[in-house]
Amino acid sequence: MIETRRLILRGWREDDVAAHHAMCADPAVMAYLGASPSLAESADVVARQQKIHADYGSCFWVLERRDTGAFIGSCGIKPGPIGTPIEGEPEIGWSLLQTEWGRGYAREAAETALDRGWRELSLMTIWAMTVPANQPSRALMERLRMTRVIDGDFDHPKFADDDPRRRHILYRIDRPAHV
Repeated sequence: MIETRRLILRGWREDDVAAHHAMCADPAVMAYLGASPSLAESADVVARQQKIHADYGSCFWVLERRDTGAFIGSCGIKPGPIGTPIEGEPEIGWSLLQTEWGRGYAREAAETALDRGWRELSLMTIWAMTVPANQPSRALMERLRMTRVIDGDFDHPKFADDDPRRRHILYRIDRPAHV
């Protein structure tokens, strides 16, 4: 468990399945991520994140608000997806309830995840990816001082050939010298 000023980043529990499912039922949350998962698929996400955390020492952790204890999303670092240019490489990502957008929670969590990646996981480079149209995530990547990989555009294998979300772009950040 990691605490920030306003958040708790923690591992996944079985009782997070319903909250994850509810978050992903919002079309705005899933606009750039793909189809909303079924409840069983949300259970698979929780189990997968638990395994990633056990094997890798990090995952896309649950985000809870410290003031209420409420589930508000996820953020963290995990190995990049199979079939992508960052397969197995450290990938940072985030997803929040729409009601929590614009409050700085994603940045607060992402900065904490990056710091942990440098200090505890001894990572040298951390990657992120999104669709070109996802301006809010791109803006956050840039606020985190990530830079776009100009020759890094690729077609994500989880999307169909005719899906406008198939094309993805990469961002990266290298380990700061002061860490």
